[in-house]
Amino acid sequence: MPKKNSSATLDPESKILKLERMLVAVLDYLSDDDVEEIDIEYLLTNTKHLREWWDEYRERNKKVVEDEIRESLSKLTLEELKSIREQIKKKE
Repeated sequence: MPKKNSSATLDPESKILKLERMLVAVLDYLSDDDVEEIDIEYLLTNTKHLREWWDEYRERNKKVVEDEIRESLSKLTLEELKSIREQIKKKE
């Protein structure tokens, strides 16, 4: 079930306005002369709805990455596939 303010429940115009507000906040931060090092965690924490948008984007993109990997598997050698399998086993 989507969160109350998730992008999935907004009409297109509201989505655009929400994204515009996030973009302005990020650009304000990036253009601040006092900022010497960009802190992504700060941006995600202090830009309203940015973390939620980023998490939703990453989840949508996960499927694309999975599909790309699946398509690439047939091009790999048996040794490369075994190596990948071992890496996966280490993560489990």
